[in-house]
Amino acid sequence: MVNFQKVKHMGIVTIPSLFTIGNITCGFFSILASVEGDFSFAGLLIFIAMLFDAFDGRVARMLHAESSFGVEMDSLADLISFCAAPAFLIYYIALRETPFGAPIAFVFMLFGAIRLAKFNVLANSGKGSKKHFSGLPTPAAAAVLVSLALSYDALSLEEVRRVLPIAKVYIPYIFSAVSFVTLGLALLMVSNIPYASFKSKPTSQNRKVTLGKFLFLAILIILFIKYPQDIVFIVFGLYALIGLIVALVRKFMSLNTK
Repeated sequence: MVNFQKVKHMGIVTIPSLFTIGNITCGFFSILASVEGDFSFAGLLIFIAMLFDAFDGRVARMLHAESSFGVEMDSLADLISFCAAPAFLIYYIALRETPFGAPIAFVFMLFGAIRLAKFNVLANSGKGSKKHFSGLPTPAAAAVLVSLALSYDALSLEEVRRVLPIAKVYIPYIFSAVSFVTLGLALLMVSNIPYASFKSKPTSQNRKVTLGKFLFLAILIILFIKYPQDIVFIVFGLYALIGLIVALVRKFMSLNTK
């Protein structure tokens, strides 16, 4: 006889994997789009992959459908969408004509793979923290790199209506150092710098702070609708920089107290 309970459980376990498959699909077609020179579409697919990645784990926990298979699939999906796809995009849009362009793009992908392997090892050993990530998460590194590329692409195509006034001034200067930005993001991914995971649940004590976060988020959403790539670059760029600055300040303070 058919065990309907087992069939039902298998169906529930499959649901989060559909989001992971969506992540992989976006990553694969983003690579194809980069090769064909459709950079805007390639970047858009990476951002859509981030949405799939944000929901697969949450859906699995909500349905009590977590599995070791799902964890491994998620890491492989992230390798494609947040390591390989951004590396291809930045190579074809900026690094192809520069010395050592291919090795720099490869280092970003390689260090992203190391970051994912490190995350899995910490999670499996029970040493991972729910409050912080060890090293810059691959989706955040990808978001910085992809949004920088798309902001510059919008400027080069003279689509100035899609670019924040402040971005018109500073993006060209930042993009001129894109090789160093790419390597810097790669190093942050494999570092031990703690980055906030934002997974903690709000309590009654920080309700006012939570309200402030919602208001701030609402403003970001309004700006995102008009200047999507610029807002993504500013938010994730600040996330990467603040983590680095806090780590350096703590290191400096610890040296002074000795």
